[in-house]
Amino acid sequence: MMDNVFQVARNTLNRAGDIGRIDQRVMEMLQAPKRIQEFRIPLKLENGGFKVFPAYRVHYCDALGPCRNGTRIRPNLTLDEIKALGLFMTIKHCAAAIPAGGAKGGIQADPAKLSRNDLERLVRAFVRSLSPKGPWADVPGADIGTGEQAMAWMLDEYEQITGNHCPAAINDKPAILGGSLGGEEATGRGVFITLKAAAQDLGLVLSKSTAVVQGFGQVGSALAELLHTAGTRIIAVSDVFGGIRSSNGIDIDALKAHVAENGKVVGFPGTESVANEEIFALDCDIIVPAAVQSVIHKNNATDIKAKLIVEGANGPVTNEADEILAEKKVTIVPDVVANSGGATVCHFERTQGLSDQYWDLETVNAQLEKRILGAYRDAAETAKAHGNTTLRLGTWISALKKIEKAMKLRSWV
Repeated sequence: MMDNVFQVARNTLNRAGDIGRIDQRVMEMLQAPKRIQEFRIPLKLENGGFKVFPAYRVHYCDALGPCRNGTRIRPNLTLDEIKALGLFMTIKHCAAAIPAGGAKGGIQADPAKLSRNDLERLVRAFVRSLSPKGPWADVPGADIGTGEQAMAWMLDEYEQITGNHCPAAINDKPAILGGSLGGEEATGRGVFITLKAAAQDLGLVLSKSTAVVQGFGQVGSALAELLHTAGTRIIAVSDVFGGIRSSNGIDIDALKAHVAENGKVVGFPGTESVANEEIFALDCDIIVPAAVQSVIHKNNATDIKAKLIVEGANGPVTNEADEILAEKKVTIVPDVVANSGGATVCHFERTQGLSDQYWDLETVNAQLEKRILGAYRDAAETAKAHGNTTLRLGTWISALKKIEKAMKLRSWV
């Protein structure tokens, strides 16, 4: 049974709070979101059918600034998942020194089973249901099941409601509508930057290392391409349909073309199939889980042979697996640092939209690297200062100290 991702997040929160000696009033505030919007969206479907879609928006904590980020659309979405993601976003923003609170939203639906018109009407209805308040209160962005097109619909709906053009009101939109260059590959690029730094600290040379990438969507494919360019031999890749392996390494450019044509990695020439549940046990140096939560757990953590795990997904390692891997001396770069590239470029996107001054790609990537390396180094230093604890707990402790200070200055606690 998959661990409840919100409980996993709260366990990490509370452990970090204990080690960091965070004020108990602050910890009490953070046990649940500050605000939850829960609503249902009725939709007359293009095929003549009718369906009601559950939807959510969670504002977890706004002590450091307006709530931002993420709208997820997937069939089995739960409120607990959205709450966990809102907490993760709170910590990510702190880690990257972004003056923002954590938020997440979502709709329980299967985009693959909706026509384009149905999906557009569902996304626009979601924005209307939020009663959006703009860039100084809550800024939605993209996540699993959404992308630039959905964000373009969101922005247009927001502007139709308010009567004002406001590109900073929605993140992850196309550049022509005020989006930032580099946004689409930002999360994958951020994972690569932190992976490279952690590998260097461990004495791993990327051009002589092997890697497994679980998940070949927007994040996993971008990360895999950067790893491949760095000379890393990627011996296995998987997606929701299954995995492939090759001890000689996989040509990522050719694999991307194969996926564009066939919709999945399975069947790529020169590889053999490997089950998703077996991919983490392969003999390699680096593992990047870049799909969904809780995929590395107590039942498979003992089989892991890698020296380094870099979390491209949110919450891919459960608490019990975390402890097992720590005992095995496996270094884990946590999601709240490793995959914060998207959140970081969203911050740049909002800044550009508010100022009406847009950056070139070189500037975006340079600023992303500076921010995310700063977050990684801060996690390492905080971990060392608290008894050589894990990078995950180092990140959370550092973030909680910032939140604690902000709450006390506001006289919330």
